[in-house]
Amino acid sequence: MIDFQKLADKYQTPLYVYDFNKMSESFNELKEAFKGRKSLMCFAVKSNSNLSVIKHFASLGAGADCVSIGEVKRAKLAGIEAYKIIFSGVGKRDDEIKEALEIGILYINVESEAELKRVEAIAKQMQIVARISVRVNPNIDPKTHPYISTGLHGNKFGVDLASAKRMYIDAKNSEFLDPIGIHFHIGSQLTDLVPIYEASEIVADLVRSLSALDINLKFFDVGGGLGVKYDDEILIPPYDYAQAILTTLKALDITVIGEPGRFLTANAGYFVTTVLYEKQNDEKRFVIVDGAMNDLLRPSLYKAYHKITTFKDGKTSKADIVGPVCESGDYFAKDCELPKLEHNDLVIVESAGAYGFTMASNYNTRGRSAEVAVEDGEDRLIRKREKFDDLIELEKEFI
Repeated sequence: MIDFQKLADKYQTPLYVYDFNKMSESFNELKEAFKGRKSLMCFAVKSNSNLSVIKHFASLGAGADCVSIGEVKRAKLAGIEAYKIIFSGVGKRDDEIKEALEIGILYINVESEAELKRVEAIAKQMQIVARISVRVNPNIDPKTHPYISTGLHGNKFGVDLASAKRMYIDAKNSEFLDPIGIHFHIGSQLTDLVPIYEASEIVADLVRSLSALDINLKFFDVGGGLGVKYDDEILIPPYDYAQAILTTLKALDITVIGEPGRFLTANAGYFVTTVLYEKQNDEKRFVIVDGAMNDLLRPSLYKAYHKITTFKDGKTSKADIVGPVCESGDYFAKDCELPKLEHNDLVIVESAGAYGFTMASNYNTRGRSAEVAVEDGEDRLIRKREKFDDLIELEKEFI
């Protein structure tokens, strides 16, 4: 049981708290689900890019799924071996591609024919062979939030099957490209198994057709997206998720790669904020806290639900939990049943370990919060709270 009051007193608020033991449990559960097949779980760094978090997954044997050269370098710095790092993302600059090839990562996930040509040209300049994978868009509706849907032709990610086949043939015939993997990712926060199975079946059939052309891939990258519980979602058991994918791979000698992020960190993280005061107008009750949308953007961006916990009892009434940022969209919950709260009471925003701090900003010249790890009953600081001087460091010499 985490003592949030103790942590708030020690580190102040707003504050992110991560349960490393729970992260380990989630990672091991997913790894165990795929134990019948060669597999590699590559932590999606974008979900929580704290170096200590990445290092923790590295200690468990994880690789890293990265979507910028900065994330690639974070992963390597945190102890992920280069041969376990994947570089994905729609818009990679030439210098990013070059640096990834210099580092010697497992492969670059290519998302368009134009990008494939750029990777080939850069590899030729460097006189090396670039290992690549193609991201296939299977045009499957993931039945999730439209902002985190990625597997339809209307999304910016990946290429259609015909384009993918052309790209693999071009890569096979290139002196400077080595097609070793295939990748798909239909969306995030997936709670329906059927679209996952359908997408995997489509992509597995493409692997078989490529094999007939003597293009023998080594890695089958199923992406991430396995859903977690924020509210009352009915979740997919990891074993069922793995079996749905593995049944599509019969007779294929191929290593499965997963890219879990939210599944590993969301419910292992908490955002702790302190009540400043309450405000009541003619129509609405507001609980004003010291955290804001710059700290945790998901409610404002996605209208995402996060369970709210307080340590007060008593009669409840509806209230909006809002922060100090000068935007009407600055809130953590609306019409939430809450007891009377007073100055310095704590509010815990649960399931905040994924896409929380990583999406934080310095809007309104607010320093980003501290981050704390809790493991085996001990707590430790893993990122200092930003101060005003940190925010102006890159500007002050120019005034």
